[in-house]
Amino acid sequence: MYVRALITALAISRAIYAEAPVYQDRRNLLVYQDGRGNSHEVRTRADWLRRRAHVLENMEKVMGPRPARKLPAPEVTVLEETRLPGYVRRKITYSTDQGDRVPAYLLIPAHRSGKLPAMLCLHQTTRIGKAEPAGLGTNQNLAYAAELAGRGYVTIAPDYPNFGEYKFDPYANGYASATMKGIRNHMGAVDVLASLPEVDRRRIGAIGHSLGGHNALFAAVFDERIAAVVTSCGFTSFAKYKGGDLTGWSHRGYMPRIAELFGRDPVKMPFDFSEILAAIAPRAVFVNAPRRDDNFEVTGVEDCVRAALPVFDRVYGKRDRLVAVYPDSAHEFPPEVRRASYDFLDLWLNGLRISIR
Repeated sequence: MYVRALITALAISRAIYAEAPVYQDRRNLLVYQDGRGNSHEVRTRADWLRRRAHVLENMEKVMGPRPARKLPAPEVTVLEETRLPGYVRRKITYSTDQGDRVPAYLLIPAHRSGKLPAMLCLHQTTRIGKAEPAGLGTNQNLAYAAELAGRGYVTIAPDYPNFGEYKFDPYANGYASATMKGIRNHMGAVDVLASLPEVDRRRIGAIGHSLGGHNALFAAVFDERIAAVVTSCGFTSFAKYKGGDLTGWSHRGYMPRIAELFGRDPVKMPFDFSEILAAIAPRAVFVNAPRRDDNFEVTGVEDCVRAALPVFDRVYGKRDRLVAVYPDSAHEFPPEVRRASYDFLDLWLNGLRISIR
C-alpha cells in the first residue's frame, strides 16, 4: 500500500512539474522563462502575462486544477430574510458542484439608486463562519459584510468548507485541496453577485481577514471579475511563516500537497505570495499587515509587497493600486484600518474609479 502511494505521488510530481518552470527567486518578478528554460527580462505586458501564466500553473501544482473557466449559473435559494436598519439580510444557499450547495448571507442595501458595487466577504478561522462578517458574531471588528452593506455595497459572505453550516469533504469529491474547493465556491459567490439586478458587475471586490485574507487573494488570482481586494492578516512569505515550517498550510483544511509533494519546505514550494500579489495586477489590492501579528510575520509581508510593486508600477504604470499599511497591533483588523480599506474600495469600486485596466 505504501509503495503504491509513493509511486502515485511520484507520478503526480513528475506530471505537474512538467507544466511550468519554478522560479527560485520570487523577489525578481520581472523575469520569465521560455520553453527551453532560458530567462528573459519582462519588457512588455505580454512578457509579464507569460510569467503570470506560470504563477497560476504553479499554484495548481499545490492546490489542484483550477475551476472551469465557464461555471454553470448558480441556483439560489432564499431560506430567510431579515430587515435591518440600512439593509436586508438574506440567508441563502447557492449551487456549485453537482449536489453541493453553499450556505451564505446576502446583504442588500435598503436605499439604493442605480446599480451598486458588491463585495465577496470571506471569514476568518472561526466556528461560526459566515455569521461573523455578516455581523452575527461577537467581534464587530470583523463584521465587514454588514459594515460595507451599510456603506452601500451588496455583500455576500459564504461559509468555507467545514465551517459554519457547510459540511463538505473536498477530497472525497475529487479536489486536491480545500483551498481549491474554496476558490470554486468563491467564484460561485461572484456569480451570484453578478446575477443580481442590483449589482454593477464591473464593480465587484473581495475582502477577508486571516483565512479569509488569503482566500480573497486566491479567488482574485483565478477570477478576474474581482476588481479590488482587501486582505487583512492574510499572508507572509513562506520562508518567514513560522520560521519556514509550513505545517500550518499543509493540513486538510488547506493544501495537503505542501507536505506530500513539497516536504513543507519553502524552498521547494513552486509559488509564493509575492507572485500572488503581482498576479492580481493591475487590479487594486489593499494589505493590512500588523506589526505584532504572531501568525503572519510582518517583514515577510513587506518582502512580498516590495517584490510585487514593480509589476504594478513598471508593467502597468499603476503603482497606486497596491497599498499596504502596517499598524501597531496584533492579528487584528482595527477600526481605523478598516475605514482606510473601505475608503480604498470607494476609490476603486464605488463609482469613482471603475476603469482599472
